[in-house]
Amino acid sequence: MERGVFFQLIVTFGTISLMAIGGANAVVPEIHRQVVDILGWMDAPTFARLFAIAQTAPGPNVMLASIVGWHVAGTAGLLVATLAILLPSSLLTLASSRGLRRFSDNRFVRIMTLALVPIALGLMLASGVVATLAADAGPVGYAITAATALVTYRSKVNPLVPMAAGTLAYVLVWSVGLA
Repeated sequence: MERGVFFQLIVTFGTISLMAIGGANAVVPEIHRQVVDILGWMDAPTFARLFAIAQTAPGPNVMLASIVGWHVAGTAGLLVATLAILLPSSLLTLASSRGLRRFSDNRFVRIMTLALVPIALGLMLASGVVATLAADAGPVGYAITAATALVTYRSKVNPLVPMAAGTLAYVLVWSVGLA
């Protein structure tokens, strides 16, 4: 494996780490754009599968970066991508938390922290749309995705229930050849 790939993993995920307002899920569209459209490390369906694995596996959402790193450069790629997405944002959080604590009564700081909420929510919504389109599951898959999201949003049932039901529904539809 050439060192250029590791450098590109560091640059890509280190930069993305600093844009992750709202967490790792908020930058899924940018991760997709980088690894599929710009770097060509995988196609959109592969990205969608890796994203699905990262989201359904227990652990932090940054696991997507780890899985992409593993896909691109094996175990070493996994370690490099994981450190690249964790270190910059962790250091920025440490520095900014000290500043927030010191200036928490400042009107500008309060306005900025409130302004970040809709930005983070918009980024997370965009992530869901990008992942749905990358999966390319067709109209039936889109309908199941929408139904799963709606049930999860509107009910108090554990999100695993609509996820399992949506998965079962798609498997059944696929097995009879409708998907």
